[in-house]
Amino acid sequence: MGHGKYIAPQKGKYQVAAGETLELQFVVLPGESEDIDVSVDLTGPGAEVHLKGLYLCGADEKVNFRILVHHLAPGCHSTQLFNGIAGGAAQVSFHGTIVVAPDAQKTEAYQENHNIVLTERAKVETRPQLEIYADDVKCSHGATVGQLSEDERFYMRSRGIPDAQARRLQMLSFLSPVIPAGREAEIEQALEKLQGE
Repeated sequence: MGHGKYIAPQKGKYQVAAGETLELQFVVLPGESEDIDVSVDLTGPGAEVHLKGLYLCGADEKVNFRILVHHLAPGCHSTQLFNGIAGGAAQVSFHGTIVVAPDAQKTEAYQENHNIVLTERAKVETRPQLEIYADDVKCSHGATVGQLSEDERFYMRSRGIPDAQARRLQMLSFLSPVIPAGREAEIEQALEKLQGE
């Protein structure tokens, strides 16, 4: 597999061998309902996987992420960062699991899922999980579900930025760590569509 960076297919099982690196990015835009089910096995020492994803939902989309990263060898490294925004009556779930096998000492594994909910009808469920069977590891996971900051918007409005633009800037800032290179304009257009729904 070597070193790879891909816009990932929605389903798949990957194996990353010793010394290899895999980077996958997932993008779900307004109007798309997706069922993303991905499993990655780190099978050799020094293998790495870096997963990033974003979603934007503004109507009645249903988006499900099921991510499994299985550390099977020592000295491997994995990161997961998934950020998304749900509006309308969208339903989003993130179920992410990191499993560290008994022989996978010196593992480093980090998982984060952050969500903004724009409406009372939108629903987000997030369940990050760690299963650790080795004792010499650095692992963490975290999840947040919140709303756009009124204080930030008030500050921007007090500097002459219209409310709609302030909201778009907040959302862009929130998504910026997971926007794939070269797709910034597409994401900005998707945010404009989201605000118009």
